[in-house]
Amino acid sequence: MSNRRNWLKQIGLGAIGLSFTQFETFANPSAENYVSLDLDKSPILLRSNENPYGPSPLARAAMQKSVNSSNRYGWDLSGELISLIAKKNSVYDNNILLGAGSTEILDLVLQYTALKKGNFILAETTFNYWTFPFEKLGLKKITVPLTADKKHDLTAMLKAIDSDTKMIYICNPNNPTGTICNYEQLLSFVKEVPKNIIVFVDEAYLDFTKEKSLSGLVIENQNLIITKTFSKMYGLAGARIGYAIAAASTIDELSALKSSPNLSVSSVSTAAALASLNDDKFIQQVQTANEEVKKYTIEQLTKLNLICIPSQANFIYFSLDNYKKDYFKQLENNNIQGTKIYEENGKWTRITIGTMKEMQQFIEAVK
Repeated sequence: MSNRRNWLKQIGLGAIGLSFTQFETFANPSAENYVSLDLDKSPILLRSNENPYGPSPLARAAMQKSVNSSNRYGWDLSGELISLIAKKNSVYDNNILLGAGSTEILDLVLQYTALKKGNFILAETTFNYWTFPFEKLGLKKITVPLTADKKHDLTAMLKAIDSDTKMIYICNPNNPTGTICNYEQLLSFVKEVPKNIIVFVDEAYLDFTKEKSLSGLVIENQNLIITKTFSKMYGLAGARIGYAIAAASTIDELSALKSSPNLSVSSVSTAAALASLNDDKFIQQVQTANEEVKKYTIEQLTKLNLICIPSQANFIYFSLDNYKKDYFKQLENNNIQGTKIYEENGKWTRITIGTMKEMQQFIEAVK
């Protein structure tokens, strides 16, 4: 703890070392001084569930300061970050593995699972881009439909398990639907899955909810792996930093697939992540803004007779079935970047929640 305090003082982020004038204006979602966006030239980016406000003021200052020491490897700073992450997740340092975004953790779990051969189970529809190499590595994909209200069907996923199943993936909250399995549901699920099968839970968006993480279960559950990221709530998507939480023995096995465990994250990104975890005020303001803008957007889409799925994240899943115009052409004409059709039956698509001004422009574009 003392090392972290000293480090914060060194970068000028002590209790009285930083002006929060700009920071406090963030509390108003319509304040645009956090978005350096020339709308006449630059597109409105509502495609990748990025935080439109971050990085936080503390993270920005930490990144600028840490550039001066980028000639050194960041082992010591990584150790500080791992200890803070472990504390916040009620686990030990040896339960944490850093990665260049949760993408690297996803890829490591992919390799780890592929060593065992067999099949893996995931929902249809969910975040599946990272699974594309699975079949090239010899694993078979088994998909389980979502429920009618676009949630994971945990009962059906249990029934899909066979003697060749090696891993089950659950994105919670789910991307792109924004739905969530609560803690008790997942706790029961983890207990029912045979212990030789990996339960891989992606909590990239859990920070946007009040739901409890499964992180505390990893010490007793050797088959549970959790991945988290600084890309979403903390606004560090471009900085590429995430982490795995798992039993110490599992972390050892995942680490063995890397030539230099915990060293793929730059010292600049590590400094940003460490500062971000100390910026509770910023996180509260992001949560408040996200909820306010999400509520507005869903209300406006509903007025357009478009069905929206209640979202527990920073994006909205909605149906274009009742939409009479060319939705994607409307976005293109207004210099807005969205996503795609995820389910042809119902023409379901997803939109990221930007600032209030951005979402007002989005609504005007699709009217």
